[in-house]
This record gives sequence, structure tokens and C-alpha cells, in this order.
Amino acid sequence: MKVKKSGGAGAAATRTEEELGRKALIGPDDVLGLQRVTSDYLCTPEENVYKIDFTRFKIRDMESGTVLFEITKPAASEREHNDRKDVDPNAGRFVRYQFTPAFLRLRQVGATVEFTVGDKPINNFRMIERHYFRDQLLKSFDFEFGFCIPSSKNTCEHIYEFPQLSEDLIREMILHPYETQSDSFYFVDNKLVMHNKADYSYSGGP
Repeated sequence: MKVKKSGGAGAAATRTEEELGRKALIGPDDVLGLQRVTSDYLCTPEENVYKIDFTRFKIRDMESGTVLFEITKPAASEREHNDRKDVDPNAGRFVRYQFTPAFLRLRQVGATVEFTVGDKPINNFRMIERHYFRDQLLKSFDFEFGFCIPSSKNTCEHIYEFPQLSEDLIREMILHPYETQSDSFYFVDNKLVMHNKADYSYSGGP
């Protein structure tokens, strides 16, 4: 299993979602210029031509080792059996997280992802994840997965170094569940191929 820390990202020119929606190819610098969470997806599921499929995800506190969240997808055969034509094609691209207020005071979290790839090799697989509260950028994370061989199963742990938040901001984030949101952009050879979204509650309940 690889363990990787977020890399730093240089300043990028400001971009809007509307501008990116008109581009034929969206690259890392484009999404690094976004100043707010997107209202829609910047690519379609069909653009994932590498058939990247995230099958397991686990979040743990690096200091205590406590597992904070874990989910495993059903086997592909089971998912195909349950597929229905009226299912929202974006349903698998959005996650809603529910954490306790204590999560906002964690300093370092490890996120283990397990994923499979199709019959094409993947070069320069990269994820940029941007977290916002309302229209304020809290943190931008940048991770490199590297090269993935065709038809492989891969496991990688990314280390998130969380910013220190003010008590006023923490209070607002607790009082306003799901107004903390994130965009996760996945690139292969600097071309956007996947876009997932999430929102977060820190109130300790649904």
C-alpha cells in the first residue's frame, strides 16, 4: 500500500465554472483556479474511458488510528444485477458525510482508497480535491497516484493535513450542516476524466 501526502500547488489563474464548461479539455490548472464549489459536474461518466472504479474507502485519524468512516462497494456483478435504467447516472458520484464536531479539530487524517482500472494503462493519475464552506476555500489537496497497470486493483492511502480553523468558523460549520462541500477532480495525463462531489455535516447527526 502506498502512503502519500498532499503536494503543494502553485497559484493558478481564476476560473469560473461557466468558462470551464465551454472547454473541450479541462486540466489541473483550470480547476485550481475555481473560487467556489461547482454546481454541476464538469465531465460525464462516459469520459472515464479508463474504467476507474473506486471500490473501498476508509478514513482514519492518524494520531489515534480510530476509523472514522468506511464504505465498500458491492461486487461489480452484484451492481450489474441491480442496475436499473431509471437510476440517476450521477448517483455514484456524490457522497454525504456525517461527522461529529470533534472531526474539525483533527490535524491529520488518512484516507485509504481501493480502486480497479480497466484494460488501458493509466499514466500520471492525479486527484485534486477542493473543500469549501459556502464560498470560502478551506483547503486544496493535490495527490499523485502515479502509474496503474491495466486490469489491476490498487490501494493507496492519502494523508490529509488539515488547516487550523478559527473557533468562529468551526461554530458556523457545525451550525450549518452540508454547507461544507468538496469537488474531487481526477486527471489522467492532465485531462479531466472523473469528477465526484461531496457535502459534510459536523453536527453529529443526520
